[in-house]
Amino acid sequence: MDLIVTSDGTAEWNDRRFRCALGRGAVVDDKREGDGATPSGVHSLLRVLYRPDRIAPPQGELPVAALRPGDGWCDAPEDSRYNRQVRLPYGASCEELWRDDRVYDLIVVTDFNDTPVVPHRGSAIFVHVAKPGYTPTEGCIAFALDDLRLILSQWRSDDRIRVVNG
Repeated sequence: MDLIVTSDGTAEWNDRRFRCALGRGAVVDDKREGDGATPSGVHSLLRVLYRPDRIAPPQGELPVAALRPGDGWCDAPEDSRYNRQVRLPYGASCEELWRDDRVYDLIVVTDFNDTPVVPHRGSAIFVHVAKPGYTPTEGCIAFALDDLRLILSQWRSDDRIRVVNG
């Protein structure tokens, strides 16, 4: 089954409709590093990361791992670890995953630009917790925590996210 995400900030899953936040750069067919856009297309969910000091691990079929202080994600296109999880401090530009706000309390890693990783195509395209008011992301898809937990509890290995532009 597909989780259908549309550029108007809504998603449909198992006959339910959810609000979601998308990238400040809209939904695009040709994602580039730093454009703030959410990539259109069909994406798989690979694994879940969560803040064990704030929330319990989510239920579901995806592999789950606890975040630790010092976890990061490399967003430097020329680095060999581009679009990969790293430990901070790291010698190239990285996004910190252990954040003060709550948006990365629950992160779902997608397969966007994963195999193979293409420099400048975009990094850290996650599904995560929405900010209050569903303000735009840097390219990720963000849901209310309870909605994301529900989706993950029902997610099966052959399910996909379909992001529709328009």
